Amino acid sequence: MLNEFKTRTVQRDGVQLHTRFAGDGPPLLLLHGHPQSSVMWHRVAPALAKNRRVVMMDLRGYGDSSRPPADVSHLNHSKREMALDAVEVMRQYGFDRFDVLAHDRGARVAHRLALDFEHKVQRLMLLDIAPTLSMYSHTSEAFARAYWHWFFLIQPAPLPETLLEGAPSQYVRGVMGSRHAGLAAFAPEALAEYERCAMQPGTAASICEDYRASASIDLEHDRADVALGRKLSQPLRVLWGEHGAVARCFDVLSLWRDRAQDVSGYALPCGHYLAEELPERVIDEAQAFFKF
Repeated sequence: MLNEFKTRTVQRDGVQLHTRFAGDGPPLLLLHGHPQSSVMWHRVAPALAKNRRVVMMDLRGYGDSSRPPADVSHLNHSKREMALDAVEVMRQYGFDRFDVLAHDRGARVAHRLALDFEHKVQRLMLLDIAPTLSMYSHTSEAFARAYWHWFFLIQPAPLPETLLEGAPSQYVRGVMGSRHAGLAAFAPEALAEYERCAMQPGTAASICEDYRASASIDLEHDRADVALGRKLSQPLRVLWGEHGAVARCFDVLSLWRDRAQDVSGYALPCGHYLAEELPERVIDEAQAFFKF
């Protein structure tokens, strides 16, 4: 898949980051969600690369990037560290300023990236998330049932890791297949790739650490921003699936207006996986928002 794209490994502080790139023009960074990899952009990225230098990165702990060790504070899997990964990737590609399109976990990294490195991110498009702090603060029974994995994965080691390691393929299919579109939304080759990466040693531990970080150190960073009145200054476009749990459980646009100065967006007629369920709409939105 993504045969038009070349691959390159970028190293940062001992972490190897698997990246893909193609196209010429202004830079656009794509960040994927859970439990996926940069392959999730296979229906979107080729079209965007016709007018942009598109760079895709597997987040640490996912795809073919390194699985850093766990640490007590979960710092190694914090969104701040992942944001630093993204900055280094783009620096090594020769870009000091760039646009970002991101989904799910990658969108949480992008949120932190745009806050911590305001001068580097020009425009930001996030798919199917509300701010992490807001989602935890406004958790309801409906949300807890739909996003059960948020609360399972943050439990102390080693129970979640042990269960994931015992059935990685079933976990991937269970999490992804339980959403609005089921497994039919995914190309067989893409699904096989997600399963392959989930089976790699260390994946289960990194997945758990990613979510533990989101429920601890990432919330500390978010609360500090709120206390200081820090908001995203870049133009922010938010899209979400009208049939997804985020739409059912949160006032997405209102929550983002609390965290950003210039925000717009609306729901698309799909579920959580916008780039694979409605790729044409995502392409159109990206081209319009990023001013291709």
